[in-house]
Amino acid sequence: MTTVLVHLAVDYLGTDGMAGRFPGVRFVQVDPDGPVDPDVHGQALVTRGVDSPNLTDVLDRGVEWVHCTGHGIDEIPLDAIGDRILTCARGATAVPIAEWVVAMLLTAEKRLPEVWVDAPPDRWYVTRLGGLAGSTVALLGYGSINRAVAARLAPFGCRLLALRRTGQPVDDPGVEVVADAVSAVAEADHVVVGVPATPETDGLVDADLLAACRPDVHLVNVARGSIVDQEALRTALDNGQVGLASLDVCEPEPLPAGHWLYEHPAVRLSPHISWCSSDSFGSMATNFADNLDRWIHGRPLAGIVDVAAGY
Repeated sequence: MTTVLVHLAVDYLGTDGMAGRFPGVRFVQVDPDGPVDPDVHGQALVTRGVDSPNLTDVLDRGVEWVHCTGHGIDEIPLDAIGDRILTCARGATAVPIAEWVVAMLLTAEKRLPEVWVDAPPDRWYVTRLGGLAGSTVALLGYGSINRAVAARLAPFGCRLLALRRTGQPVDDPGVEVVADAVSAVAEADHVVVGVPATPETDGLVDADLLAACRPDVHLVNVARGSIVDQEALRTALDNGQVGLASLDVCEPEPLPAGHWLYEHPAVRLSPHISWCSSDSFGSMATNFADNLDRWIHGRPLAGIVDVAAGY
């Protein structure tokens, strides 16, 4: 019998309900913060993808495969994984995140919510609004999230520039691959940060990259706060180089009270919720269950993480 250690404070995957699909699997709940029962052993571990006081102990209970329920794995101690197989829920919540990005771009172009009125305005019928048609959007990274962003922006008639680490062309003729970050942002009206958090991408969006942008650029970050140098962003917002920053992630998280990101008039900050939808947990559960089925039947797993590369 295969044993899966469910290393989650709350079993939002609903593994209790998976018994019908996996009659030969035993799901064992393991508190991420408490002591581990000495009799607990399992071949597979499903976890949130963050460090915890007992993670190393749990890994040493016979675990061969680790599955993280989220997309990013930057908070898990990769050195503890060793030669175990590590997978993540790559793509499971790409659609809601992409929809959030499109919503931010539209609200920026259509000046929402500031154009709503609750009293007679100075002028009816006319104001200055932008549009996505003909605009240029730079996609920093072209993984599952920015692929979903590109698919949803294409019908708007945007020009899409994608920065890829490999520089290889993409299978979408509507997306132009650029060689470096400066080339990606130089002509962009909107810049969408979607690269994984690794030592190489830490502070990628720094003062130099922001200076290479068109004045009044709109910056959107749905990746990790560490990728954007927040002090450089603050300076760029204050001098108008960046016109608006729509951030679903920041550094640190949770952000303490009184932080300037809460108060800056050109910042729209949400508390890392772009992944949320009516079925986000269901998508994560399906992603894990499908991979578990592959594991049981000896088929290649989806979402395998290159531990050396960090994503």
